[in-house]
Amino acid sequence: MIHPLHTKFRAILITAAVTTGLGALLAATPTPGLAASPSPRIEQAGISSARLERLSTVLDKYVRDERLPGSVTLVMRRGEVVYHEAHGWRDREKGSVMPRDAIFRIASQSKALVSVGILMLQEEGQLLLSDPLEKYLPSFAKPRVAVPRDGGGYDLVPAKRSITLHDLLTHTAGIAYGTGISSDLWKAAGIQGWYFADRNEPVAAVVERMAALPLESQPGERWVYGYATDILGVVIEKISGQTLDAFLREKIFEPLAMRDTHFYLPSAKQNRLAVVYGADSAGKGLYRLPDGDDINTQGAYTRNDGVAHSGGAGLLSTASDYARFLRMLAAGGSLDGKRLLSRKSVELMISNGLGDVAYRDGEGFGLGVSMTTDVGRRGVPSSLGEFGWGGAYHSTYWVDPHEDLIVVYLTQLMPAGKIDDHAKLRALVYQAIVD
Repeated sequence: MIHPLHTKFRAILITAAVTTGLGALLAATPTPGLAASPSPRIEQAGISSARLERLSTVLDKYVRDERLPGSVTLVMRRGEVVYHEAHGWRDREKGSVMPRDAIFRIASQSKALVSVGILMLQEEGQLLLSDPLEKYLPSFAKPRVAVPRDGGGYDLVPAKRSITLHDLLTHTAGIAYGTGISSDLWKAAGIQGWYFADRNEPVAAVVERMAALPLESQPGERWVYGYATDILGVVIEKISGQTLDAFLREKIFEPLAMRDTHFYLPSAKQNRLAVVYGADSAGKGLYRLPDGDDINTQGAYTRNDGVAHSGGAGLLSTASDYARFLRMLAAGGSLDGKRLLSRKSVELMISNGLGDVAYRDGEGFGLGVSMTTDVGRRGVPSSLGEFGWGGAYHSTYWVDPHEDLIVVYLTQLMPAGKIDDHAKLRALVYQAIVD
């Protein structure tokens, strides 16, 4: 069933297009369901604007079918923005359409930014990726590992070696999100799940308690997704003497003109924050998450007294801001004359750092990002060396250096259900390349 507000939106859009002209409408109010007018620059970038319009058709249909509340997609090729469109609703109940400058909770897309922060500190001579974690956080000096016991339960054994910063960057430190073998101890400590925004204490205080809890595996032996980047954020704070918020703002956000990237959103920008929806498990459309501070609500991102700066999953941003960060990486560490990293540090970041540790077919994992190591085994349109990641609110991004391609896709859908928009986004972006 088509949401009644969608019909209302279409009527508004058609009327505006008649009275102002399509070009003026797009310039004044970025709107769902419409691709930018064909441009010679798009074609010169090796992209067919006509074929790229298929992406608009599909994203708009997800909104009509009430499988997706709204989204913003930005695609760059050869330095040109070939697609930057908003679809659907920022807030369906209020009839607020999605603008191109909408602000989204990017969750684990925060990890790449913190990983860059760690690499910047290495370039300043303040740390080495091979350093043991206890050099900066002494409470991690003697980690223990939970080992399943025959017949049930588990034993705690000493770790064979220290956790290194490289382990944390590649998620091979053995630290999960409080789940797994010893989840009872993590639950008792009140440390489970990736969400920190509602905590009334700095992440450093939580990480200090985390040090006494068991690992899920021996350091360096398995890929285990969890609190690793939150711990790295605390390492940044210890070394820099700044909050993670202040460090990232000074070192990354301000140099890259990422003006809409925050841990907690200033009041003047809160009318641009996209609403979080969930996919109904019974297939009856979408439901709006209630207002509130915890993980099952809209979250605590608008509070003005927030102190929990989660390096693993805490940031808010826009498609334009995040694309600037990715452009810096794609360009080898600099953008608009501002160098954040050397080319060699970027090469290290986007190289597979797992060695013999198993991961997904056709993919490896570097420093805060995954990458394609075998296109055929991965089985989706891609290129060797493509890197990217995503977030819990169903956002995703990737950079394909071979195709000189950057894609940012932001939405707010949690849980996302069985929607296949990520796969179709990838297929429809690549099919538009015609050179």
